[in-house]
Amino acid sequence: MTLSTSQSTNVVVVSNSSDNPFAIDVAYAMGQHEDIADIISMKQFMNSEFCPRFISDETDFDNIGQKLKGKSVIIVSTTSHVQSRQELAMANFIIARAAKENGAERVILVEPDLFYSAQDRGPHKDLGETSFERDIKDIKKFDGQPFTAKLYAQMLKLSGVDTVMTIHNHSDSVQKMFSEVFEGNFHNLIPYGIYAHYLLNSNILNYGDEGEGLVLCAPDKGARDFVKQMYNTLGLTKAKFIMLDKERTAERKVEITLHKESEHTFEGLDGASIVLFDDMVRTGSTIIKSCQFLKQINPERMVFAVSHFYASNEGRERMAHPALGEILTLNTLPTILNRDEQGRLRKKMVVLKVEKWLAQELCKILGLPQSEEQNPYKIDMSSKNPRFKRKIWYSDELHELNKKG
Repeated sequence: MTLSTSQSTNVVVVSNSSDNPFAIDVAYAMGQHEDIADIISMKQFMNSEFCPRFISDETDFDNIGQKLKGKSVIIVSTTSHVQSRQELAMANFIIARAAKENGAERVILVEPDLFYSAQDRGPHKDLGETSFERDIKDIKKFDGQPFTAKLYAQMLKLSGVDTVMTIHNHSDSVQKMFSEVFEGNFHNLIPYGIYAHYLLNSNILNYGDEGEGLVLCAPDKGARDFVKQMYNTLGLTKAKFIMLDKERTAERKVEITLHKESEHTFEGLDGASIVLFDDMVRTGSTIIKSCQFLKQINPERMVFAVSHFYASNEGRERMAHPALGEILTLNTLPTILNRDEQGRLRKKMVVLKVEKWLAQELCKILGLPQSEEQNPYKIDMSSKNPRFKRKIWYSDELHELNKKG
């Protein structure tokens, strides 16, 4: 995907951290080859207050406050080990305001893992719209807390952000509320095509030409719609679709059963290849319990596909369990590419890098012509992963994908 010079100069890509590699890759894919550090200075005063400055010609006194006139400014925001989400969120507000007060026509926030999404309801029934009827137990969970997701949306809007783009947000409440605050300019991108292409073209799972021996699994009812759409996107008519049910018996304890509304039962699934899909994983408790429950099928292989991987120490240790064969994830939290972050999971980790995909979606939003790539992602696979060496044809496929990427 390439943009002409005239097109790319009307788009300015920055971040809330000048050395954010995810933002740098998005910028490059958008046709911006200038370093983010040469576009915006992340200045901080001696009293620790943040004061960014879009760098301008020091001798130009005719266009003060107009450097960004007519331009679209894209702020790419991802989590960091160096700064907290609170610091990064505040930086987003101030950068957006700086952009607007220096002439920017439009400000777009790209936040693959949308901040404060877990704080998606408040201590009253009308604070957060859900797909289920909120009972007293659900409302009590938020007793004494703010409805922070809504506050974040309102502050982004107030600061000058016009459009928000994220990936696979799980919360009905957040989606409805952000769409309302941004008057429809909220884009929740679901990576159906990326997952489907990888599953169809890699050797991560074994199944027949029409999906014989393949099982797609939703770990709970909340993931059903996503997994059902994945099933349709794959187009494998003989694949099976099952849904599990979980009951939380304590803070970090769950019991897994086959959901009464599951489309298929376990009958005839012996020896199948199973892929579980979910939007996020934190402690890994539910996913390992699910894998252990599914072992009764005697699966040939068990893969977990998850969009947002929070690599906590607890999660890494738990998901090293042999019941889980491989983890397929996105780099929405870019630290997952760090080998120390992966820890022992290196031997079962595959990360699909999505910066080019986001760049293509940004071009669509901005109405920019582009040479669109069919499979705009890159594969990052640890050398510790033995699957990397198994099939020569897959190495060739990987090479071709990386050349395209």
